[in-house]
Formats: sequence, structure tokens, C-alpha cells
Amino acid sequence: MASDKLNHSDQVMHTVQQGNAAAVSAVAASWCRSALHHGLDPAASRKGERIGGTSLTALRENSGELIAAATPALDQLFGSVGRTGCCVILSNIDGVVIEARTGASDVALFDSIGLAPGGQWGEAAEGTNGIGTCLVEQRPVTILRGEHFASRNIGVSCMDAPVFDPEGRLVAALDVSSARADHGEAMATMIAALVQDAARQIERDYFCMRYADARIVYSPDRQGSVPRGRGISLLAVDRDDLVIGATRAARLSLRLGTNPFDRPRPLADVMGDSSSSFDDSERAILRQALARSGGNVTRAARDLGIGRATMYRRMERVGIAPGQ
Repeated sequence: MASDKLNHSDQVMHTVQQGNAAAVSAVAASWCRSALHHGLDPAASRKGERIGGTSLTALRENSGELIAAATPALDQLFGSVGRTGCCVILSNIDGVVIEARTGASDVALFDSIGLAPGGQWGEAAEGTNGIGTCLVEQRPVTILRGEHFASRNIGVSCMDAPVFDPEGRLVAALDVSSARADHGEAMATMIAALVQDAARQIERDYFCMRYADARIVYSPDRQGSVPRGRGISLLAVDRDDLVIGATRAARLSLRLGTNPFDRPRPLADVMGDSSSSFDDSERAILRQALARSGGNVTRAARDLGIGRATMYRRMERVGIAPGQ
């Protein structure tokens, strides 16, 4: 095992020292960042630093809304992969583990690796790894055993996906890690798909939790589908049909930008249909009132607080025939 680690360290540094190493692959680019930008040594032993106590409690409290939104997806994902010897990890934006799911028989193993609450997996701390590299590149990442920068981590394979908050900002990495030698690329590919689905579920639940009092509208992209890897395109709309929030996928597909909504925007404008008028709005209100009353014009008028004759005049003006 020691010789394997030595050979790995030599391979990493040989790759880094090549002039065009960063252009070879995403892993090689990350190795270069780890060695040249962060000044890490692939042969160095783990320092054993871990955030704990009140500091970890404070980090978890600061991420309380995220953890609450993520809990169902974390439990479901662990139910799918836990029996295969995998752990499920949620880190914050800095790569610190704030939530973990690990089988009872695997706790000691993953704790020794540092895949436990308080573990620090930012690229600046551990070099190339699933959590840290995913956060740097803001995309799904799979780092197999020998692709890690640090030789101490080559016994683990990591499958990760980024998590974006309801404002479209990167806030976390979702990770599944395996220390089993029989988990090869095929298994990693299957798990990576589960991780990405779970990350998108967290984003959806996080968005719906944040905008629990709003109407949630699904918005496909301009071509009528959701671009792969972007997540679910959702808009939060208030009672006046003004958009007050949008997921990252919606922001990308509808070109809404990445800044928080400084002011609400009409849903029709956001969706690219600004031809609505007062008549359209009144027509919608009248039809809704008629639908609630089962088509009874007198009752619909009473519900709207107007006279029956006024109701008929307004229906005629917007083109609603009795019984429609």
C-alpha cells in the first residue's frame, strides 16, 4: 500500500510539472490547482483537522434551512446506496461536512477518513476530491480512487453534485463516497446519476420551502425542455401574478440573471408573453368566479360583490357567453 501511495504521488507531481497539464483533463487541472495554487503535497499525511463543538453547531445552524430541505433527499439517497457500503455527505459552500448518513458498520472507517461531520474537504485543504472539486467547478464531478490529489485519499471514490439555493447561488455539495475496492466505474456512474437527481430534489424542496406562500409555476426552457444538469425550472409567483423568485434553471433558461429579484416582474413578461391586458385579467377573474359558482351568474356576481346586471355587462365586454 505504501508503494502504491508513493507511485501515486510521483504520478501526480509528474503531471503537474508538465507544461500543458491543466489542458489534459479536469482532474489534471485540479491537481495543478492543488499543487501550484494551494501549495499542497500529495504525499503529505493528514493533519487530522476537523471542525467540532460550538463551531460546527454554528455552521449547522447557519445552514438550518438547507439541512431541513435536504433531509428527505439525504435519507432517500442513503436508503439506495447505504447497504453497498457508501456514505452520504452534505457539505457547505466551504467544503465542511454539515450532515452525514453512514451505516453503523462503516462509521469508524469513514470517520478515520474524515467523511464525518466537521470534516474539511475544500480543495484548498484536501486537493482534488469530489466535494472540493465539485464546489470549485460548480458541476457534477466523479473522482475515482487514484484521481484524488492526496495519496492518503486514494482508497475512496467520490460522486458529487452541486446544490444551488432558491436564489440560484451555490451553497453546498452533495456527495456519495465509497471505500470498497469492488466499486468500479460502472457502479460510480450509476451512483453519480442518483446523486445528481437527489441534488435537484434538494433544490426543488429548498425553493418550495422558501416560497411556501407563493404559487409555484413550472417553466420549461425556450425549446420546451429542461437542459440536462440544470435542475428544475421553477418560478415563484405571488397572488398578483408577479414573479418573486426563480430557481437557477429558470434563471438560466429565461435569462433572468443571477442577482436576487430587486423587484417583482409580471409573469407574462418573464415567460415572454407581454400581450396581456386588463381585459385578460378581468376575463380570468370572471371565469374563476363562474367556475366556483358552477356557472350560476347570480352567485358569481354576489361572490365578486357586484350586481347581476354588471356581471353580465362585464361578461359581454370580455367575450364570455352565459354558460361558458
